[in-house]
Amino acid sequence: MINKILIANRGEIAARVIRTCKELNIDTVAVYSEADQKAPFVSMADESFLLGPPRVQDSYLNVEKIISIAKEAKVDAIHPGYGFLSENGVFAEKCEQAGIRFIGPSAEVIEEMGSKIAAREAMENAGVPVVPGTDGAVASSDEAIEIARDIGYPIMLKASAGGGGIGMQVVNTEQELTKAFESNSKRARTFFGDGAMFMEKKLDHARHIEIQLLADSHGNAIHLFERECSIQRRNQKVVEEAPSSFISNEIRQKMGETAVKAAKALEYVNAGTIEFLVDKEENFYFLEMNTRIQVEHPVTEEITGLDIVEAQIRIAEGRELSISQSDVKMDGHAIEVRIYAEDPVTFFPSPGHISAFELPEGEHIRNEYAVTDDYDVTPYYDPMIGKLIAKGTDRSEAITFLKEALSTYKIEGIKTNIAMLKAVVEHDQFKSGNTTTAFIETYYLPMTKPN
Repeated sequence: MINKILIANRGEIAARVIRTCKELNIDTVAVYSEADQKAPFVSMADESFLLGPPRVQDSYLNVEKIISIAKEAKVDAIHPGYGFLSENGVFAEKCEQAGIRFIGPSAEVIEEMGSKIAAREAMENAGVPVVPGTDGAVASSDEAIEIARDIGYPIMLKASAGGGGIGMQVVNTEQELTKAFESNSKRARTFFGDGAMFMEKKLDHARHIEIQLLADSHGNAIHLFERECSIQRRNQKVVEEAPSSFISNEIRQKMGETAVKAAKALEYVNAGTIEFLVDKEENFYFLEMNTRIQVEHPVTEEITGLDIVEAQIRIAEGRELSISQSDVKMDGHAIEVRIYAEDPVTFFPSPGHISAFELPEGEHIRNEYAVTDDYDVTPYYDPMIGKLIAKGTDRSEAITFLKEALSTYKIEGIKTNIAMLKAVVEHDQFKSGNTTTAFIETYYLPMTKPN
């Protein structure tokens, strides 16, 4: 049994995990930086400990300090949330060495899936289709140019150890490739300590569709259908929904079965997500695997009625999955939008003091948030300050509820992307389901330019 959990994270995901723990009568421990002393998640937890200064290296990435606090607080397990140390195999291993359960997969699987090159190879071995591209790391820009001539432009240049769009760039010409290869490799070394690069053919107007998985330590694995996450800015998701309005039931089943097969081949344990790119003919290709809970997990919870955080905890306790694939049913449609403290045109972060904060309410509305009124949004962390989720009996109703909620969402004192989100969900192309990865640049950005 797990009786006490330390949440090695901050913001809305820390609050989200604490909420489920309270429902399960599990004690919680929050860790926080000096910049987060007044954050809601700190007071929500049963205990809270200061990690250190605001910089992530001194706080949320300080493995030794987090493990030390976990020992002092006598916790049974650590939940890493998403981002920070959630996909750090060394951290997972150190938790286990300290006799503390890591709520996630094994360190070995985290490391394998953390390398996009290794993950691509593992998926090919498991029979999962991959985007045409390189099988290993590309040694130099000269080699990259030779390979690109065979693959054909446009090319998606990617850092093997990258994440959050860092080290990733679309390249259209040889001249661009030479410059982009060196700059992205250098950036990847700076952020991840690994400058290895690889390349894939860029699929134009593709859909970004992912499959949510749950797998236990007894060999059972199921999927919880798909999420469509195609609307993105800077290669980061902004709008997510479940189910996808694009794929057919036949492809839905095939993608789910493929993802489960891959999880079993990896001997994967806990919650995870396999992300695919899907072209206009519904051919799907492996993109990456996230070995943690996703930001967008609420839309899956809304259409299945399942609590993914609870499932993570139960799996970490060594229990078998309480449901089989046939028990997973889809009910309605859910859409999530991410609320960012950023300029809605340039997408630059907009930290500052929140002078007023009011959330929309309603039977069909769910809020996950990291701030309050009279709160300072700092420049130290990701600018996402909340998530708004709307559920309807179908996609049209979910959009209606979402539009109404956005119109009453109130944040004053800083810039936010709420105006952008309104423009997206009110756009005819969004309403019709034309939500490809090119949506922002094709439909939204032209609206922001002066006539």
